[in-house]
Amino acid sequence: MLEIRDLVKVYPGPVTALSGVSLTIPRGLYGLLGPNGSGKTTLMRILAGLLAPTSGSVSKDGVDVTHQPDLVQPRLGFLPQDFGFYPELTGQAMLRHLLVLKGVDAPGGLNALCEALLDRVNLTREKDRKVGTYSGGMRQRLGIAQAIAGDPDLVVVDEPTVGLDPEERIRFFRLLSELGRDRTVLLSTHLVEDVAMLCPRFAVIRKGRVLAETTPARARASIAGRVFEGFVEPADLTSPSLAARLTQARLEEGRNVVRLHVPDGPPPDGFVPVPPTLEDAYMVLAGGAAPGLAAAWPETSA
Repeated sequence: MLEIRDLVKVYPGPVTALSGVSLTIPRGLYGLLGPNGSGKTTLMRILAGLLAPTSGSVSKDGVDVTHQPDLVQPRLGFLPQDFGFYPELTGQAMLRHLLVLKGVDAPGGLNALCEALLDRVNLTREKDRKVGTYSGGMRQRLGIAQAIAGDPDLVVVDEPTVGLDPEERIRFFRLLSELGRDRTVLLSTHLVEDVAMLCPRFAVIRKGRVLAETTPARARASIAGRVFEGFVEPADLTSPSLAARLTQARLEEGRNVVRLHVPDGPPPDGFVPVPPTLEDAYMVLAGGAAPGLAAAWPETSA
């Protein structure tokens, strides 16, 4: 169990990145969803022991991460948003170098451990290729290989699917899902789809504050019956009354299709009710269109 209590981080300026964040994160996959600049990466770096908070605490199974990072880091795997590799090294050589830097204990030898980790992330056939020739998904899988070295019970991944093509994203989703079966995996992302596909629980963070903590099913249920879809003319897309309720917009056969959250009253003419998605719920909450929505997302096991 990961316990985050009243976490505050203020950078010189001053700039407040986190404003009293409190979360209880159980075993399994857990999502931290928010826009860029919301404080997610600051929180990830504090959890990884790379950054000290201004105040507050983080504990893992009763061990204080903020004051005793050396006791926690051997049980932690971290994949940052921007992971640096040496492009001229092969995948196996790069992984071995990272394991040496981490001081990973390998009773059977580092080479054997590297082989096992590369097999775990499906990179055995590419182990002798230079990392500079790897696709984005292959680099992320190599990053996960170093993160799970030592069999950590907490894995923290920051924006892991940004820039991946659809096939690589699905492959990476499956890997994260497998890892979440027997440990805590904290996924930080601004992509609603990542959370919808992977996380049975998640929190929404914005401007350094937790707005809500819930399940995807509960989030969708909170706006059930109040989401409508219809076609609009291009000139109407900039209408203030429309923009205030807009949750999604797309082109379909050259026409503008929009989804609206209408908290009360009838929808605009021509709009029909549709099942809400997690993106609808997230946009309503994060956009501030429904101030009472967070109250409709209480702590729940549903």
